Amino acid sequence: MSGRAYTIFGTAIGHCGIAWSHAGLVGVQLPEAREIETRKRLFKLYPDAREMRPPPIVKEAIEGIAALLRAEPCDFSDVTLDISGIAAFDQRVYQATREIPRGKTLTYDEIALRLKASGAVRSVAQAIGRNPFVIVVPCHRVLESGGYADKMSPHGGIISKRRLLSIEGTPSPSSKTLFDALLPVAPPRLSG
Repeated sequence: MSGRAYTIFGTAIGHCGIAWSHAGLVGVQLPEAREIETRKRLFKLYPDAREMRPPPIVKEAIEGIAALLRAEPCDFSDVTLDISGIAAFDQRVYQATREIPRGKTLTYDEIALRLKASGAVRSVAQAIGRNPFVIVVPCHRVLESGGYADKMSPHGGIISKRRLLSIEGTPSPSSKTLFDALLPVAPPRLSG
């Protein structure tokens, strides 16, 4: 498909990339170890895209991404996504994921239940893993059962879900100590 463009922009955690078409945002790339690697990754994902100055709606997305990565509030509800070529099920997963507020997380199981597809947990996990709209579709807020937050989509670069949740100020369930995990279930000791 022709008519795609991209730009690289600086953030508090490194250089990110964003790609778009006339229909909306095509993808977001979080930083790789070096800016040149972020550029290479964008080229690999969108070889037909040309580097251009972003239009106003993409500038808004860039400002929101930069704000989130500075641990500031942001709102992506007005950002239009180019979902051409995205499977219908994945679109439903991304819509449900966009509804997760900052400071909250859900599991793959909970997303599947929200979609009334309780047997589709693996499909939800795969859709999250393919998410090209990292941060705008906050896949970092969707965790494995047990709250594990280490995996990220290929668009996540070197940044983990745990780091993004930490930037947002969201306590990761997997960051609990053994003491924290056992405290709610351990019966109180009675002195006698």
